[in-house]
Amino acid sequence: MAPASASHRSASTADPTAATRPRNRKQLIVEAAGRVFSKRGYHTASMEEIAADVGISAAALYRHFPNKYALFAECADVMVDGLAVALDEVPPGAALADVLTAITRVTVAHRAAGGVYRWEARYLNRDDRRRLAAKFGRLVERVDEAVQREHPLPDERLRAVAALGAIGSITMHHTSIAQRRAEDLLLASALRVAATDPAAGRPDAPPVELPARSVPRTRRAEILAASIPLFARDGFASVTNGQIAEAVGLTPSALYRHYPGKIDILVAACLQAAGLLAQAVQQSLHEVAGPHDAVVALAATYVVYSFEYTELNSVAEAELPGLPADLRRPLVLAQREHIAVWEQQLRLARPELDPRQARVLVHAGFGVAVEAGRRLRWRDSPAHREAVTALVVGALGL
Repeated sequence: MAPASASHRSASTADPTAATRPRNRKQLIVEAAGRVFSKRGYHTASMEEIAADVGISAAALYRHFPNKYALFAECADVMVDGLAVALDEVPPGAALADVLTAITRVTVAHRAAGGVYRWEARYLNRDDRRRLAAKFGRLVERVDEAVQREHPLPDERLRAVAALGAIGSITMHHTSIAQRRAEDLLLASALRVAATDPAAGRPDAPPVELPARSVPRTRRAEILAASIPLFARDGFASVTNGQIAEAVGLTPSALYRHYPGKIDILVAACLQAAGLLAQAVQQSLHEVAGPHDAVVALAATYVVYSFEYTELNSVAEAELPGLPADLRRPLVLAQREHIAVWEQQLRLARPELDPRQARVLVHAGFGVAVEAGRRLRWRDSPAHREAVTALVVGALGL
């Protein structure tokens, strides 16, 4: 008996954390990974950073997941499965408000990890992406059933997707707001979206004229124009200098005569997006009659910009978190200035809102525009622009 007891003591001393290792460690790892992937982007995030967030070593992390991709795929599955479980607890035929409440509570509770969905899921391999899309499709179907029961319209699930976009927008920004207040705001916004007839359009929305697309007349401009669709399709980290060079008929080494590095091309794209949007907003607010019209004009402008510059907008939104802090700072400031314009006009149109509430609703409008545009596959037409504008204005509560 004595040798066995000694052996037991020796094993315990060799791994002092074994006795205190939490039983839900794998869950804690997935939750931490979701936060880090959402904040830093898939390629920028590291296993060491995720391990530190959990309070374990990287070696301990690898005992649960063989590599970063496996952990990333698990994050995506776990989050959509959490939404599915929440909906399973809602009885069939339940009111739309009950269906959206279940989704809103889970989304707000996990807002720090939810950003994986909108942009980072493109880094999943084809099979995993299809599986995730199928799961999300079932969620949309359940929401659409409730939408059609209360507001029947032949909209091909556009309102269901847009309502989910309003709710999911909370994962894409860091506005500090109490969980219950966020839930109430987002639920009300999503319900308004569901009740909006997108076919009715926005007759009070002014015509929007964006800055004309400039023809690339220099090598530098050609490189930027060729890089944007590559970044949008494959993600910045996956695009090589060789691919960019081939697109403009240069050797990879020749790129350095125009941009010090690939990251500088990305920064130029983000600055171009910020400049175009700022110019479009300035034009849209010229001679508006009042705050209500100003908000409608802002919504129409953002929608037209999203359709006209889909690839540029997606690159600027998706890749911003992965930029180094010094390069990200001026872009974040430009983004804040843009949101501040919306916030000011929305509060003038809806004086009962405080700054944080207005900011959350502005982002809800952005979320509606992105998800509705995706549902329409960004096929540009006056009818699609008017439909998405109507849904954005509905999300804002005008």
